[in-house]
Amino acid sequence: MSTDTLSTLFALLTLVCAAAVVVTWVVLAGARLAAADSAWGTLRDALGDLSLWFAWIVALTATAGSLYYSIGAHYAPCELCWYQRICLYPLSVILLVGAAHKDRAVAWYALPPAVIGAAIAAYHTQLQAFPEQKTFCDRNNPCTNRFVWEFGFISLPLMSLVALAFIITMVVVWTTSSRPPEEVESE
Repeated sequence: MSTDTLSTLFALLTLVCAAAVVVTWVVLAGARLAAADSAWGTLRDALGDLSLWFAWIVALTATAGSLYYSIGAHYAPCELCWYQRICLYPLSVILLVGAAHKDRAVAWYALPPAVIGAAIAAYHTQLQAFPEQKTFCDRNNPCTNRFVWEFGFISLPLMSLVALAFIITMVVVWTTSSRPPEEVESE
């Protein structure tokens, strides 16, 4: 599969994740505003059962995609890309362990790197959207360099931002779900 084809695939996945984030926040708002036993709350709780697994799948896919662009496509990550990776890569492990153990406290160790990474990705996204800005990045590998520019607006930093926003959203769903997690069977 070519890099262009994979970039289009990742861009489509980005759009799906972005739509999922919006829909999920609508469900969370509906659950918050409606009665406790409403359909909104039931939907939130049903999503809550799988939310950490969904977050893990997105973290793993984003990590694999990032590694492909570096190793397979030979795109040199800029300084801001490295900071986003530092925040994103550990989430593949953190979310897997949190989901496997049904750990309600996962928000305490998953949200800080996800929020920091999302803030960096948001800044980097606007840099790539408006590349005429001056940046602190290396002149030989500027942060404004667009390796991917699908559909006229989807860049690698935007993919990172949406993935991290999805992860944040799923962790919030997990922590706000009213169902207690099933006890993990001990051996």
